[in-house]
Amino acid sequence: MAKLQKSIDKRNALINATIALVNNNGFHATPMSKIAKMANVSPATIYLYFENKQDLVNKTYIDVKAQYTAYAFANFDESMSVEQGFEHIWKRIADFKLNESESAMFLSQCDNTPIIDEPSLQEGIKHLQPLLDLWERGKQEGLIKPISDYLLYAYAINPLSFLMIAQKRGTFKLDQKQIEEAYEAAWSSIKN
Repeated sequence: MAKLQKSIDKRNALINATIALVNNNGFHATPMSKIAKMANVSPATIYLYFENKQDLVNKTYIDVKAQYTAYAFANFDESMSVEQGFEHIWKRIADFKLNESESAMFLSQCDNTPIIDEPSLQEGIKHLQPLLDLWERGKQEGLIKPISDYLLYAYAINPLSFLMIAQKRGTFKLDQKQIEEAYEAAWSSIKN
């Protein structure tokens, strides 16, 4: 049991080091040796868990995306109305992006640059299924614009990444009033 926990701890240390270094240096300026050093493991140890750097980043992306969506969909109930469900999910996403900014920043980099391979991106999208299902129900009920899910995501969810970066830089501080205003803007951008 202790050996298994040690293995999990090493893998988690590698994941956390990858997030920190990619956020600070970018994908290409993050060598495996730096990841190993920050995770406090030998460079050879990385290859016990990951095939190569691309595999490490892909698996980090999928792990972080799973944490993000587990957080976003916590306490979501499919019996909620479309608007209630969207508000619940949106506010959970906002909370994650503003309070788990290292993980959120990593996801934002992965979603907006070509560092993740297509199968991993598709795997990441699967994690969003409850939101996509809610939007589909909203379209069928005539409550949400009948446009591509990519457009819905771009207008309703992606602005949170911009706000997160502005807050991280210290140029803008989101308070409860502004979160409500941002939510209203997100909802009005997708409602029919």
